[in-house]
Amino acid sequence: MIKVGQGFDVHRFTEGRPLILGGVNIPHPRGLEGHSDADVLLHAITDAILGALGKGDIGTHFPDTDPEFKGVDSAKLLEKVWTMVEESGLMLGNLDATVIAQRPKMAPHISRIRKRVANLLRADVSDINIKATTTERLGFTGREEGIASMAIVCLTSRE
Repeated sequence: MIKVGQGFDVHRFTEGRPLILGGVNIPHPRGLEGHSDADVLLHAITDAILGALGKGDIGTHFPDTDPEFKGVDSAKLLEKVWTMVEESGLMLGNLDATVIAQRPKMAPHISRIRKRVANLLRADVSDINIKATTTERLGFTGREEGIASMAIVCLTSRE
């Protein structure tokens, strides 16, 4: 059995918060605004996994109206969703994700992010692909107003 899901998320920049992407603190003068830690990459990955499971989206499971999730580490949300994968008898086939940002440049951080995501999904780093692109200064990401991310995940049977 093969199940595929895709996810997308976007958050605007704000002052006074750290920039967390893929569970890694990225040096940057601004962080992302959101109810949780606003980790746009982990949110897209979480949504992709929930999509593959046919279990809705991140807002259904962790609503931004619930004070329990105020400032929460998005890695904790991903771990809860990954437990659902394991309980369903599935495992990761592979994950492919893209961070869309004009700045910061992501290349120096990709290796650490891949390792962190692999650890969160209890997977081999070779099954995790993280890449980045700009929008050539077009749109909100090009104007450096925020960051977007998209992800696709393939889950397979353990057999």
